[in-house]
Amino acid sequence: MNKKWQFYYTDIEKAKEIQKKFNLNELLSEIIANRNIGTDEDIRIFLNPTRKDFHNPFLFKDMDLAVDRIIKAINSNEKVTIYGDYDVDGITSTTVLKKFLEERKLNVSTYIPNRLDEGYGLNKKAIEYINENKSTLIITVDCGISAIEEIDYANTLGIETIVTDHHEAGEKLPNAIAVIDAKRKDNTYPFRGLAGVGVVFKLIQAISIKLNLDETEFLKYLDLVCIGTISDIVPLENENRVIAKLGLKLVEVTKNLGLRELLRTIGYRKIDSNAISYGIAPRINACGRMGHEEEALKLFLSNDENEVKQITNNLNEYNKLRQETEKNIYEEAIAKIEEEKLNNANTIVVAGDNWHHGVIGIVSSKVTEMYFKPSILLGIEGDIAKGSGRSIPGFDLHKALYECDELLEKYGGHEMAIGLSLKKDNIEKFKKKLEEIAENQKINEIQPIIYIDTQITLKDINKDVVKSLEVLEPFGEGNKMPLFVYRNLKIDSIRALTEGKHLKLTLKDTNYVINAIGFNMGYLADEYLIGDKIDVVGVLEINSYNGNEFIQINLKDIMKSI
Repeated sequence: MNKKWQFYYTDIEKAKEIQKKFNLNELLSEIIANRNIGTDEDIRIFLNPTRKDFHNPFLFKDMDLAVDRIIKAINSNEKVTIYGDYDVDGITSTTVLKKFLEERKLNVSTYIPNRLDEGYGLNKKAIEYINENKSTLIITVDCGISAIEEIDYANTLGIETIVTDHHEAGEKLPNAIAVIDAKRKDNTYPFRGLAGVGVVFKLIQAISIKLNLDETEFLKYLDLVCIGTISDIVPLENENRVIAKLGLKLVEVTKNLGLRELLRTIGYRKIDSNAISYGIAPRINACGRMGHEEEALKLFLSNDENEVKQITNNLNEYNKLRQETEKNIYEEAIAKIEEEKLNNANTIVVAGDNWHHGVIGIVSSKVTEMYFKPSILLGIEGDIAKGSGRSIPGFDLHKALYECDELLEKYGGHEMAIGLSLKKDNIEKFKKKLEEIAENQKINEIQPIIYIDTQITLKDINKDVVKSLEVLEPFGEGNKMPLFVYRNLKIDSIRALTEGKHLKLTLKDTNYVINAIGFNMGYLADEYLIGDKIDVVGVLEINSYNGNEFIQINLKDIMKSI
């Protein structure tokens, strides 16, 4: 599908002002102006955040209630259970809170539900188990905001609950001692975008303030808070930017044995947001996806070097198994889509027998990326189909499921990503209903958009310019890598790599030549010839090979020059 190239509006006067005030080059100043970061102070925090730039944690509703209840538990030597989640955000949240509270001499247990058997969030059987183990207080991390019935049940057993979460709150809040979530309807906290581990960080900051602890007692966990924040794909702006920017510095020198060992094995020369997103996160998430969530938690909690080496080896094996399982499902799904011509519809719903529901969400993401259509993959187990879906900008998939409510057993999620289960007999009815909703919303008129910072020429590029862009890191949701347009470049060479998967070019503009790489764009090798003039959109990067550094364009789109 043809993509629409859309330039950010650049306020040239504002860019010049930023350039002068912050002593930046012209290109950087334009990019920051495009980002609409806000005031001069906001820009200062974006460029150079400090430990003084965290918001007051007591601006959260119920934070004082939570802190007082936890301090009471410490003083009374109560047994407390931290109830987490099986993804990176949940694992790091659980680790940080457990380590911090144990240093305050609190008796802390943990409970991470099994993704395959229990699913996400609190459940009654887990609460019964916690009750049998004599805990009098549950603190949820990265979950709990929608657990109305489960927390009511815990109350009947005499167990009190503190909820810390970052997911959307409903009209009714759970009947807990405290509910700390910036997405409450009555929220007073100045930033809504924290990950679950970010909310935990604010909790331990608040406890530290109340107990007059040195600020290093909570700041020392920024390495794990950074890992969870970047991995959860929350917007890297405002307080998340502070967490990520400061936290990455701690990640490089982390004292956490498990994290250090994992970093050693992933093979990334530079520890940045990419290393976390594509090196660390998949391995931690693979534990939960394959049903071994406790090992991820043990990795970060362990103080035994031999143990962390063994667990890291296990994580790498789980990740390989996840990749293999994902590849098999993807190939089977694509074959079904092409054979049944499902890609001719506005939405893609595809089902397979016993598809592993721990990985089908990743496959759905790839299907949606490939066809630019909302997709739902369903794994059929007996009479029930369980699945995951991903959407495209402009189509609220969660809202669409709400309109299909009578056909579903269970569903949840948000606009862009959902989970669901339904009876096998309802799959075709569901397909038809979802397709009607998409057609009514004219989804076929939605076009993918590439947002571009500015147009530059090859003569504008040198290593200093490219390296200056590093000040914009870490990149992620809410702070994408800057994209540039280069026009009228002549193809000097072109070939496909990796059995036709990727595209490799050299491009020329008068006397200037640059390398370009297009991942998953190998099919274009037959559409363009040496000598063709093209316009390209891409990211500027420095590639190191055999000890040499050279600039290349990481391509995002190509079209013939007009």
